[in-house]
Amino acid sequence: MEPPAASSAAEPDGGVQNLAELADPTRRQLYEFLTHIGRPVRRDEAAEGIGITRALAAYHLDRLADAGLLAVTYKRPAGRSGPGAGRPAKHYHPTSGDIHLTIPPRNYPFVAQLLADVVGKHPDTHPTLMCAAHQEGKNTGTKRVALIEQLRASGYEPYRNADGDICLRNCPFHPLATRHTELVCTMNVEFLRGLLQGRGEEPSRARLSPKPNQCCVVITPHGKEAA
Repeated sequence: MEPPAASSAAEPDGGVQNLAELADPTRRQLYEFLTHIGRPVRRDEAAEGIGITRALAAYHLDRLADAGLLAVTYKRPAGRSGPGAGRPAKHYHPTSGDIHLTIPPRNYPFVAQLLADVVGKHPDTHPTLMCAAHQEGKNTGTKRVALIEQLRASGYEPYRNADGDICLRNCPFHPLATRHTELVCTMNVEFLRGLLQGRGEEPSRARLSPKPNQCCVVITPHGKEAA
C-alpha cells in the first residue's frame, strides 16, 4: 500500500517560497521575534523589538503575511471603541502551520503518526516509550548548556512567567498531540524530567500544566516543587 502524499507544507515549491522569504535577515528576525513573543503584535512593537523603522517593519511583515507565514488580525487598543476611536491596527502573529522542505519530498509526519497510532492502540507499549523518552532527556541534559538554551534547541520556545516558572510556547510534537494528547503530553513530561535529571536537577520540577496554544509542561523554579 502506498503511503499518503506529503502535506502541502512539505512540497518543494511551497517550502522553497517560504524559505526564500525567511532568507532575508530582517524578515527572519521579525519572524523569530513574533514566534518568541507568543502573541499578536503591532507594526511599531515589532519594529522596536528588532531595532528597525516602522515603515520597514510594515513592508517585511506584509511580505511574510503574503507568503502565509504570518496571520493578520485587526483590533483597537484596549479601552478605545466607537466613533472617533480610529481605525483598528494591524496585528501579526505566526500561523499554526509548520514549514518543511525536503528534496526529494519525504513524509516523516506520516511515519510519526503511524507509530503514535500503533502505540496508542497498545497500552502495554506505553511504559517502554516513556522510559525511552526519559533516557533521551537524560542524554540531552548531560550537555553543558544552559537549561533555557537546551529547551530552545529542543524546539520548546521557553519563557519565564511572573512566578518564575519556565513555560513552553511550542510543543515540538503539536500535530501528534492534537490526536494523541495524553500520550504525547506524558512523553513530553518524561523527556523534560529526564533532561532535568541529566543536568543534576530535581526531575519533579517538570510538571503537567496544560494551557491553550502552548506545551502542556511547565518547569518550576528550584525549591517550588516541594511547596
